[in-house]
Amino acid sequence: MLRISAIEAAGENVTLRLDGQITGRWVMLLQRTCEAELKKGVQVTIDLRNVSFADRDGIALLCSLTDCRVELLDALPFIAEQIRKMTLE
Repeated sequence: MLRISAIEAAGENVTLRLDGQITGRWVMLLQRTCEAELKKGVQVTIDLRNVSFADRDGIALLCSLTDCRVELLDALPFIAEQIRKMTLE
């Protein structure tokens, strides 16, 4: 399960706080949510502090979001390392 909460929405910036796991169907939910915000022309930041796990598709999505200038904050070391490794591939 993944909960996505907008914790800050000020003008041209929005921070999305994620709680849970980025796996399975939740990957598409996160992708659609981010795409909707990016289409509005806002800067998106994702707070990963409460994400306990991300599968390969979830990590791939997070990597692709950074290519869209989405900022990722406070990922657990394991998740941060997976993101780093995938960006090097």
